[in-house]
Amino acid sequence: MVIAPDGSVHATHGDPARATFPRSANKAMQAVAMVGAGLDLSPSLLALAAASHSGEAMHLDGVRAILSSCGLREDALGNANGLPLGRDALRAWYREGRRSERIAHNCSGKHSAMLAACIAAGWPIDGYLAADHPLQASITKVIEELAEERCDGIAVDGCGAPTHHLSLIGLARAYRTIALADERSPAGRVRSAMLTYPEMVGGTDRDVSLLMRAMPGMLAKDGAEGVIVGATTTGWACAVKLADGATRGRVPVLLALLAAAGVGICHRA
Repeated sequence: MVIAPDGSVHATHGDPARATFPRSANKAMQAVAMVGAGLDLSPSLLALAAASHSGEAMHLDGVRAILSSCGLREDALGNANGLPLGRDALRAWYREGRRSERIAHNCSGKHSAMLAACIAAGWPIDGYLAADHPLQASITKVIEELAEERCDGIAVDGCGAPTHHLSLIGLARAYRTIALADERSPAGRVRSAMLTYPEMVGGTDRDVSLLMRAMPGMLAKDGAEGVIVGATTTGWACAVKLADGATRGRVPVLLALLAAAGVGICHRA
């Protein structure tokens, strides 16, 4: 579905009002809540806070930097173990003889930022993944404000963090708000970080990062099971959920919907 610059619904396919779990596509909203709670990171590390990263050296170094900034080690991460998503990163990982580790999970950037946000806000880090923890309660509140709808359910994502049930309309509306936010606001800081460091959001060969590089001003985030959302700094927004859960068609569908609305790709020189 597509939202126009005036905030109206421009086009729909399927049932965009039906709620789904956007999974990692919620991460920019979670990052906005963390900044609002006092998280203060450099732009590249803030982009990592909203990432489903590939496990490249820049990502792992970034997670360690976030943890170190608040006096924590990798064992403080509450996410599940994982392996790098990037093909080259995974090969390098195996060459080192390493197995699945928490820091290699694609959500470790978000989790390190959640820990840092707790410390900044004076909240306990114990139980930071519980839905009723002050951090997660603040995230729920911010997500509902950005999406302009109530979350009718909260589940546990694959990394162990809460994930919120939203409609595609709400998801697109939230990213449009982030894309248009004042640069000094929490939402504006997250947007600027993601647009400036798209490789930190995904990886050097990831479709979401390549999309943001190819379309200046396009804020985008992917999510598991066929989800992607994009919003431009001119006010267009588009959210996609593929019913088969596959990832291969996410970007082509997103681009086709935007092209039909007259929003084209502008390659950077």
